[in-house]
Amino acid sequence: MHTHENTVRLMPDVATQAQPHLAGALDWVGMDGIEVPVRFDAGDGEVQRASAQVGAFVNLTRPDRRGIHMSRLYLLVDQYLSSQTVDAAMLEALLRAFLESHQELSDRARISIRFDQLVRRAALRSDNSGWRAYPVSLEANLCAEGFCLELGTEVVYSSTCPASAALSRQLIQEQFARDFDTGVPLDHAAVLAWLGSDKGIVATPHAQRSVARLLVRFVEGAPLNLIGLLDRVEQALGTPVQTAVKREDEQAFALANGGNLMFCEDAARRIQRALDSDARIADFHVRLEHQESLHPHDAVAYASKGVAGGYGERS
Repeated sequence: MHTHENTVRLMPDVATQAQPHLAGALDWVGMDGIEVPVRFDAGDGEVQRASAQVGAFVNLTRPDRRGIHMSRLYLLVDQYLSSQTVDAAMLEALLRAFLESHQELSDRARISIRFDQLVRRAALRSDNSGWRAYPVSLEANLCAEGFCLELGTEVVYSSTCPASAALSRQLIQEQFARDFDTGVPLDHAAVLAWLGSDKGIVATPHAQRSVARLLVRFVEGAPLNLIGLLDRVEQALGTPVQTAVKREDEQAFALANGGNLMFCEDAARRIQRALDSDARIADFHVRLEHQESLHPHDAVAYASKGVAGGYGERS
């Protein structure tokens, strides 16, 4: 009777068999969409568990080898991500384990992790709060040049067009001139009542939901402080979308929009300035997308730290 160990030894492994007519080194080989739980501290000291999609890859340097050992990558992903909190040190150790499991086959390793992080956000005026789900992507690489880790996320906000606001003010002025004769002294009560009527807001500027897609590289040793990054960007913009909203919160949001008129170029520069001043960030790339309510197309701007060979060269 065969033991389990003997049975395993007898199983064929065609991945080790050479294919002379198909020889060649490969940039990356692995798996994408691996379903696994992750534990992540977004910066508030609370480790949150989420369902993630993971991509695990190594290169294949041996042209005489048909394939890699994908099961080894899978088991290492499961071992590390199911039991440890995700941070830079853990991801570097995982990638080194990828390479150790593929000695003489690979000299580069890569992992991508995608999940949503729930963050509780306070209302603008009321005592209420609610949850926002921020998408998180982590991309880590290990090669001869060393270890590199990037964090990506998105901030959704409202943007009110400055040009549309100016045009709306002009129409309100013209309506005021029609309703109040220049030869008659203004009556305070009448003007106040007019401002509260439909005529007092005969035109409104167009606003749209907008998205800032962020990709940052923290300096070595800095924690992956997602909440700190979100706070800095949302404060720079002034109009992040809200969760729990009572009338006082909606009015405060309208006031914030009126005080933060911005083209996509303005929003990009606000974020650029905010991230440039953060010593924990080594490099960043930002894509701003204003999903126009006036046009069927979007207004888009890019910004980066602009270091040599950095994100500024990406499209």
